Amino acid sequence: MNYQIPNIITCCNLISGCIATGCAFYGQYQWAVLMIVIGAIFDFFDGLSARFLGVTSSIGKELDSLADVVTFGVAPSSILFYLFHEVHCPEALMPINKFLPYTAFLMAAFSALRLAKFNLDTRQSTQFIGLPTPANALFWGSLVLGQHAFLTSLKFNALFLFLFMLLFCFLLIAEIPMLALKFKTFTWQENKIKYIFLLGALPCFLFGYSCFAAIILWYIVLSLLNNKYAEKEAVGPNNL
Repeated sequence: MNYQIPNIITCCNLISGCIATGCAFYGQYQWAVLMIVIGAIFDFFDGLSARFLGVTSSIGKELDSLADVVTFGVAPSSILFYLFHEVHCPEALMPINKFLPYTAFLMAAFSALRLAKFNLDTRQSTQFIGLPTPANALFWGSLVLGQHAFLTSLKFNALFLFLFMLLFCFLLIAEIPMLALKFKTFTWQENKIKYIFLLGALPCFLFGYSCFAAIILWYIVLSLLNNKYAEKEAVGPNNL
């Protein structure tokens, strides 16, 4: 039974993703985002339970990726699919307006590619390469939920949404190191960038429903700044 407990939790993640997808197709953004968050919680605890119980299996690893594709790939794509039907469409894009919503599922494809790379990439034990799929899903869910009035106003349009979506598709598979909140110790010297992220994330909760979107943007910006700092540190000694 111990071997099945992590898989049961993973299946709960999968079911949460399916419910989130169904809610998104009906425009029920609050329920969709809630189920993505619940799926993320299950995703955290399936790995934790496997380590606690000391069990691993090839099936569990494959099942975990399949569940993540649904919860963090298909579900946010479905949210964007419905949003594309609500956003203002510029006159120039009217001939393809009926097809634009289906471009949202590019995100599901890039999420699947991101997860496949993660399973094979040995460099991601202490950091992520590219934006993690849960972060991407939470960003879009929080953004749509918190900024729905702006996204569906005349100040925004389908072209901006499409380009913004492509940017995040790129971030999913980009060769960009991203922070991983894994603590081996809790000293400031070894974890200062992680503590800076956590401290900077606190004010983001003032944004209400948009808080997760703000936190993910902060996460991306801080990761990029940290990479630049690490590059300067690496080049510095060579110039002496």
